Amino acid sequence: MAVLVTGAAGFIGAHVAGALAARGDEVVGLDDLNPYYSPRLKRDRLAALCPEIRFVEVDFADDAALDAALAGVAIDRIVHLGAQAGVRHSIDHPRAYVRANLVGHLNLLELARARGVRHLVYASSSSVYGSHTSPPFRVGDRVDHPVSLYAATKKADELMSESYAHLYRIAQTGLRFFTVYGPWGRPDMAPWLFTDAILAGRPIAVFNEGRMRRDFTYIDDVVAGVLAALDRPPADDGAVKPGGSLGSHAIYNLGNNRAEELGRLIDLIERACGRPAIREMKPMQPGDVPATCADIADAARDLGFAPATALDEGVPRFVDWFRRYNA
Repeated sequence: MAVLVTGAAGFIGAHVAGALAARGDEVVGLDDLNPYYSPRLKRDRLAALCPEIRFVEVDFADDAALDAALAGVAIDRIVHLGAQAGVRHSIDHPRAYVRANLVGHLNLLELARARGVRHLVYASSSSVYGSHTSPPFRVGDRVDHPVSLYAATKKADELMSESYAHLYRIAQTGLRFFTVYGPWGRPDMAPWLFTDAILAGRPIAVFNEGRMRRDFTYIDDVVAGVLAALDRPPADDGAVKPGGSLGSHAIYNLGNNRAEELGRLIDLIERACGRPAIREMKPMQPGDVPATCADIADAARDLGFAPATALDEGVPRFVDWFRRYNA
């Protein structure tokens, strides 16, 4: 029986698929290789991080294509990491988020129901916390006021999963990721954008005049958290789970439990690049939030989650990889 990983050519997905295969799991990876950012980077990730998995190119938001792609494939667990990502992109392309993140999530829930899978782990996001002003953010906090459509779709995914856990007793775990970075990262995120610009001598856009803090979480720590969650399906025992469910549905934060100033990230990238940044101060972008920080007490207790990579270590690793990849 295989573990199905969606978004297998994505940043987190490729790392997770590779880690599962490395520990001996049979892995089937799905991705549509869409052009939101370079399909070449996605293919390179597959080749470098998880060459031994069975990869299928398919759009999981197309239920007929998904069923056809997995016909005859025995699956007992799902790690659903595929989604249309990016807060700012959702401002201009809302339909892409409804299709991938809502219809796509429903299709994976239906697949889990039809196949009787033992556990579905899915990606949520720290974006669901909106403009909360009292970090660290706790899973039990109210998250009823998203400030972007991307965040709204991720909260909707959590609600759909809760209904399927209740109706069909499907064990599910939602993971709210906090600003994941590291080798093979995404070109639309700050570490890549800043590194690329600094090395090329271009200005970088520093939003909210630099008054931003993020809980930067290194990819290896996140992968460890995903695998720990997959191995510990929540029990259908009527006890209250993180997130408030009485069914077999739990929600956890996966973050570094430390809000870092945006300027500190830039300083570390400058040091790793060996040259200064040209900083252009910009106002806050629509849909963005000034600060994030994860309370990880639930994940530490239930999953043994213990992030080990500080920003000082992770940034040089990313910059080293970036130089080699773009040489």
